[in-house]
Amino acid sequence: MDSDLLDRLDRFAARTGATKTAVIAGAVEAYLEAHDTTPDLAFLAVGRSDHGRLSIDGRSIARREAGIRPDPDEV
Repeated sequence: MDSDLLDRLDRFAARTGATKTAVIAGAVEAYLEAHDTTPDLAFLAVGRSDHGRLSIDGRSIARREAGIRPDPDEV
């Protein structure tokens, strides 16, 4: 950060009684909320099934939802 931004951070933290760490963390959280378009997984479960491909299909779905490339062994 440049010195002007650091000075503004110091003044804001002093004026509000917050720590600089808290101000920075709040700013990062607000930025990510506004700009992060990656969807959260709606549901993810762990368990066992007698259906052989169910766990492989579940991993494949979770990877797809998270934007991760598929495992070639599971395709």
